[in-house]
Amino acid sequence: MPELSSIGAAVIGTGFIGSVHLTTLRRLGIPIVGVLGSSAARGADRARALGVAKAYGSLDELLADPAVQVVHVTSPNVAHYGQVKAILAAGKNVICEKPLAMTSAQSAEMLAMARASGKVAAVCYNTRFYPLNQQAHGMMRAGELGDLRLITGHFHQDWLAKDTDWNWRLEAAEGGPLRSVSDIGTHWVDLTNFITGQKPVSVIAELATFIPERQKPLGPVETFTTSKGATETRKIETDDAATILLRYGNGGRGMMSTSQVSHGRRGLLSWDISGSKASAAWSAEHPEDLWIGHREAPNQILLRDPSLMNPTGAAAAFMPGGHPEGFADTWAAFFTQVYRDVARGGRGPESTWASFDDGHYEMLFCDAVLASAARGAWVDVAKG
Repeated sequence: MPELSSIGAAVIGTGFIGSVHLTTLRRLGIPIVGVLGSSAARGADRARALGVAKAYGSLDELLADPAVQVVHVTSPNVAHYGQVKAILAAGKNVICEKPLAMTSAQSAEMLAMARASGKVAAVCYNTRFYPLNQQAHGMMRAGELGDLRLITGHFHQDWLAKDTDWNWRLEAAEGGPLRSVSDIGTHWVDLTNFITGQKPVSVIAELATFIPERQKPLGPVETFTTSKGATETRKIETDDAATILLRYGNGGRGMMSTSQVSHGRRGLLSWDISGSKASAAWSAEHPEDLWIGHREAPNQILLRDPSLMNPTGAAAAFMPGGHPEGFADTWAAFFTQVYRDVARGGRGPESTWASFDDGHYEMLFCDAVLASAARGAWVDVAKG
């Protein structure tokens, strides 16, 4: 099997999350062949700033480079469909940011292409790779928690809590008709699907836009930053927050909420699972602790320590117990799995990264949320 250091990567997108991809690739010793920006000039400027030797002038130029075997897509959502189709048609492996596409019709086509290509095609749901989420996945598979009865949780942020906060995701033309649900809610859905082995089959949802008008800067703004320059008023129709009830295929029930306007919550992703044998809970604000609840024995708090964890959880950990891991480490664990699969020519049986099948399901879930919010009724998630 080839070494990871022999696999060339290119990154489309040079903003916040593109920088995360680049930093992680460097950490793993994977060669970065070049980057592609939103324009040739911006790409060249960002390549210099990020220490990347090559900036491509176009997607065609990138795809024609034989040194590139894996392409990372970190562009705005509206660009994913065309870029991913071109990447797969060029015979290259792809790692695409979430959500996979703008519509489920697009994601269905992307999934079909990925299956036919035989290439590795992954979606960036990195929260799976907090080691204690992998631990919980292993516990569910082993039957330690029993059958899913109830799951609750949320993903709350505050980076769009003021009317002067701006990002391209606010506008449906760039990010799609959903925002808090598709941008961060699908992280929660993907993670809990992964842990429990169950998926919501129907939903009833309510969406809220608390800030109907915002001040859009006249110049560029990076994600998680605030512009201080001139602005123009723009009407907002995408959701600031959502509350959703869930029904699962095994009869389980769930409740989730999303928010990008919750002051003080930088990234509160949490879940609480009630199983027929035991319960478990985890939060991204305390990622080193997994709470495990019992009826007839003392409750437990498992600290992230590979020597105390099951094989699935331990495999995702880089550091021994007592040496905290966090957000950046999830990307390293995720990319390590994906690139190992690229090296061996396909997904391995032990791999746990989100596939285009998972990404397509998230789009079908979003369809159901939109329809439910419009009708005020339960809506089934379509089968992919």
